[in-house]
Amino acid sequence: MKQILIASTSTVHGSRFLEYLLDVLKIHFKNVETVLFIPYARPSGMSHDAYTEVVQLAFSKIGKTVKGLHEFEHPKDALKNAEGIFTGGGNTFVLVDQLYKMDLMKDLKSAIESGTPYVGTSAGSNICGLTIGTSNDMPIAYPKSFQTLGVVPFNINPHYLDPDPSSTHMGETRETRIKEFHHFNSHPVIGLREGSYLEVVDSKITLKGTLTARVFEKNKTPYEIKPESNVLDLN
Repeated sequence: MKQILIASTSTVHGSRFLEYLLDVLKIHFKNVETVLFIPYARPSGMSHDAYTEVVQLAFSKIGKTVKGLHEFEHPKDALKNAEGIFTGGGNTFVLVDQLYKMDLMKDLKSAIESGTPYVGTSAGSNICGLTIGTSNDMPIAYPKSFQTLGVVPFNINPHYLDPDPSSTHMGETRETRIKEFHHFNSHPVIGLREGSYLEVVDSKITLKGTLTARVFEKNKTPYEIKPESNVLDLN
């Protein structure tokens, strides 16, 4: 049974890293003593060790130990034997490139689908979707494929921003970018606003948090779904 949390962000405005999610994580990882952390997205280019220290500090507040995947001589075995897994944010292209270079994408998918509790934030959420075609990140690395875990039947757009009618910015809005994506792709896309997350329990997917999420489907008008809604029948 899949047990997944797909969060827009690790840090909401005015809070510390993962602070807004700690109560949820305590429940999600209730049977987990050690969380396996995948640090490959490397926000701001920080080292794997430094990123793991940040995550350890947050998880120590709920009594969990964190071990970075980069610390293992045999990462495939580490994924297979993990009690729980967390993938943090950063650059999605860098994350996916590393997972493919180390031949770990299938192993991670297998661990999640076998029931290992998984949490992703930002880049770690992007990889839960079908592809990374709706990432907000710059392609500073060139992964062998944009295809990702596909543990949910749609794409994610974390940090979704609504158009600001008072802005003088003349560039494309997030909604425009996603519509461009749908000129070439048919995958549904869910825009997750900051502080929102999806809870996946087996085949049930529920929007959590206090904000609505915006759903984009090819050749359809975008629409909102409310918190506690079941995310179903996207095609």
